[in-house]
Amino acid sequence: MKTSSLTTKDIVQKWYLIDCSGKRLGRLSVQIANILRGKNKPEYTPNSDVGDFVVLINAERIEISGNKSKDKIYFKHTGYPGNLKEINFQDLLSKDPEKVLRNAVKGMLPKNRLNRKIINKLKVYSGENHPHEAQNPEVIN
Repeated sequence: MKTSSLTTKDIVQKWYLIDCSGKRLGRLSVQIANILRGKNKPEYTPNSDVGDFVVLINAERIEISGNKSKDKIYFKHTGYPGNLKEINFQDLLSKDPEKVLRNAVKGMLPKNRLNRKIINKLKVYSGENHPHEAQNPEVIN
């Protein structure tokens, strides 16, 4: 039996819709990262983009366990001396809930050029509405 290599024309990409309300941040982001990479498919190839698109709604209703909502701190450095910016989880969730989920999923993807292609297939929205109805996304519970 020959081992076949997948090409871009052989890949069929689906769209998935996930409601984030009441779900844990870490467990949900692992599931999303696996779908984005294509690890849930039998034709998974680590060196190519075989994953699917994921649409997340209700990002502001994501949950986190314990005291992490006060203790978890996100850092950002502008590159200039003394410009280390920090914000905790609660403040970032109220200010920009899409960034919380995007950072969690991006941390679980490989650190290479493929990461930048894969993360563009993640669409995060803080409300119930999204502009991807035409793609008929399959709902994942």
